[in-house]
Amino acid sequence: MSSRDSTARPTADGPRPVRRPDRVRRPGPLRRLGVLVGAAALLAGCGGPSRPPVPEPTVTASPTPTCADGFLVSAGEVSAAAGLRALGIELRNCGTAPYQVQGFPVVRMLDEQRQPLDVTVGNGSSPVSAPDSYDVPPRPVVLAPGEVARTRVLWRNTVAETTRPPVNGSYLQISPAPGAPAQLVAPDGGIDLGTTGRLAVNAWLPAG
Repeated sequence: MSSRDSTARPTADGPRPVRRPDRVRRPGPLRRLGVLVGAAALLAGCGGPSRPPVPEPTVTASPTPTCADGFLVSAGEVSAAAGLRALGIELRNCGTAPYQVQGFPVVRMLDEQRQPLDVTVGNGSSPVSAPDSYDVPPRPVVLAPGEVARTRVLWRNTVAETTRPPVNGSYLQISPAPGAPAQLVAPDGGIDLGTTGRLAVNAWLPAG
C-alpha cells in the first residue's frame, strides 16, 4: 500500500498516523515572466520578420499643357466637303517675349501608337486641292505674347487603289519650323487619307 495513502489504518499499537501529501511548489512571479517571454520569442521566430505596411498607390492626374516651348499648338474642327478635308491649326504665343514663325510648319502623321506613317506632305494646297486665299507667299509672322498664328492641313478621303488598304492616322505632329520643338494634336475623327498617301499644308499667317 502506498505510503502516500491518507486513510488511517488500525494497527496493533493503535491508529497509524496520517501523512499529508508533499506541498507542490508553484513558480514565482519572475519564473512565470521568463516563461511568457520565451513563448513570445518562439512565436515571433515562427512567424518570420515583420513587414512594414505597403502604402496604397496614389493616382496622379495628367498634367495640363505647359508653355515650356514658348508656344502652344491646337487643332480646330475638320471641315469635310466632297471628300476634301481641311483642318485649321493654331499656334499661340504663351510666353512673355515675342515669338516668330515663318514659312511652312513641319507636319508628320502618326498612327494610334504614335508611330510615323508613310505619308507625303506638300507645301501649299496644290498637292491636294486648287490654290485659294491660304496660298500666299511665306513671310515672317511675329507674335506678341497671347497672339496667334494659323495654318491649314488638307487631305482627301479618296480610295483609288484596291491593292492596298486605306491609311488612317490618329495624330498630327506639328513643328513651327524645321528644328523647332514638336507638339501633337489629335483631330476629331482622325485623319482618313484613303489611299492617296498625301497631306498638304499652308504657310503660317497671322490670325484675324
